Amino acid sequence: MPRRSVACALIIILSLSIVLSGCGNNKVIDGVKYGRFGLVNKDDKMNPDIQYEVIWGNVFLSFVLLETVVGPFYFLGFDLFEPVGPKPKIKGQVTH
Repeated sequence: MPRRSVACALIIILSLSIVLSGCGNNKVIDGVKYGRFGLVNKDDKMNPDIQYEVIWGNVFLSFVLLETVVGPFYFLGFDLFEPVGPKPKIKGQVTH
């Protein structure tokens, strides 16, 4: 029985370390720092002039940590999109 408790504790510690590290980065664009956001804080952090991309590593981690509930809530709710650059002025233009 004690081995099972130790294994559970190690899984929880590993899960929390993954949640706290995550994937994706904040980015400075034209001297302004833009951060990551998710479905919960989209209205507060999303800038309509900045182009964002999905952080696929966090989508994967949310499925891996599905049973923890905390992992998917964090990754999908607060850390799903990252800024990549300003939106192009011309439709179809690629700016990376």
